[in-house]
Amino acid sequence: MRLTSIVAMAIVAATPLTAAVRSARATHEMRQTTPPAVPKSGVRAELLHDLDDLQKKILSLATAVPADKYGWRPGNGVRSVSEVYMHMAGGNYTLVSFVGDHPMLDTRSFERITEKPRIIEELRKSFDHLRDTIINTSDADLDKSIRMFGNDSTERAAFMMALNHLHEHLGQSVAYARMNGIVPPWSTE
Repeated sequence: MRLTSIVAMAIVAATPLTAAVRSARATHEMRQTTPPAVPKSGVRAELLHDLDDLQKKILSLATAVPADKYGWRPGNGVRSVSEVYMHMAGGNYTLVSFVGDHPMLDTRSFERITEKPRIIEELRKSFDHLRDTIINTSDADLDKSIRMFGNDSTERAAFMMALNHLHEHLGQSVAYARMNGIVPPWSTE
């Protein structure tokens, strides 16, 4: 009986220690996996603000365009609606590959994706990838020198080029939509 009491007391005494060790491990693991905070000011905050607006508009327009119009193109040799959206997604991956140590993805097959649900999913993933890269790049790294398309540049310029690329093709998508009688959803808000 006495041995059982001693073992029981040892278990009770060790329980808080075990819980504390588990808690410390969990806290340590959380610190290692906690993503960087989203910047509230500065260049990265401005880039993210622009990206949020672009994503909202592009995804709302892609959703508003009927699936049967995704194959439409204004003429021979010009990208179709689906090809424009997938070109945007591919650009998000390609331009981010110049930042940090991101590998260059082969996006050549992207424009062969023609199904509306898959296109919207791929656009979302590419926006998330671009956003995560902006968030995970430090302010100091924005000035880091890179080589982009054979020219000297900076990581900031790669992000700016990605956003400019999205603006360009959002304009193209608006023109495509209006040529098909589709009003951009944000223009009626």
